[in-house]
Amino acid sequence: MVNTKVKLSGIELDNPIIPASGTFGFGYEFAEIYDINCLGTFSFKGTTKDPRFGNPTPRIAECDAGMINAVGLQNPGVEKVISEELPKLKACFNKPVMANVSGFSVEDYAYTVEMLDSQEQIGWFEVNVSCPNVHGGGMSFGTSAEAAAEVTSSVRKVTKKPLYIKLSPNVTNIVEIAKACEESGADGISMINTMLGMRIDLKTRKPVIANKMGGFSGPAIKPVALRMVYQVYEAVKVPIIGMGGIATAEDVIEMMLAGATAVEIGAQNLVDPFACKDIIDNLPKVMEKYKIDNLSSIIGGAH
Repeated sequence: MVNTKVKLSGIELDNPIIPASGTFGFGYEFAEIYDINCLGTFSFKGTTKDPRFGNPTPRIAECDAGMINAVGLQNPGVEKVISEELPKLKACFNKPVMANVSGFSVEDYAYTVEMLDSQEQIGWFEVNVSCPNVHGGGMSFGTSAEAAAEVTSSVRKVTKKPLYIKLSPNVTNIVEIAKACEESGADGISMINTMLGMRIDLKTRKPVIANKMGGFSGPAIKPVALRMVYQVYEAVKVPIIGMGGIATAEDVIEMMLAGATAVEIGAQNLVDPFACKDIIDNLPKVMEKYKIDNLSSIIGGAH
């Protein structure tokens, strides 16, 4: 009998499978088609201080081995997440959930985390630093070690819950940024967010997405994600949640060997809503195939 359990900052998960933020709503939508309590946990839809309608449409484009999205953090705002979304989630999910938080200023991040901190359902925070810094010229917080560290230390002051910083791959040196977050109080690193991509319509000769560019995700980015997780694992002591192109139980094991303690599945949920359940069901069989008795024993095993 294989053991699929892992520990993420002191909280035990039945397995390392976590649907990624933005691909699983607030959970109850998927609870209509299967029992989501089979998941390790999940990261709910990116939440901001104020409600957001998101970017203009079209904001999704398919491409070879992946997709591009520029949804633009559409969400009802933190107050409605607390008053409406979390009660609905509580009715169908009895495990701690991961709260994904976004912001456009350091104050935004701190406010939203502080508001969510008292919610007992929330086990961890996943702070997305890929948002444009409105006070810093519009560059993403995640493209600068200093800016990422500032967000980390600000949020650290308003919560004692485990704090994971979700890093952008659209940088020259992701290791430097991961180390800055660790030094500023992060309990873990979540990586990688989407890469930047675009599609052009041959008939109109214009970008397919109204925003011109968007986040590229799917199987095509897995080699980049593996490389970055591998590099960061060697540089930090905190756990890593790895993601980027994960679609099978074999992918999960490969990501854990690179250094991930848990693994998020993103774009695959949009292709197949049963993706996470199927991966969880297949994991014991794949572990037996590769003679793995205890999943937590392989973390960083490729080093």
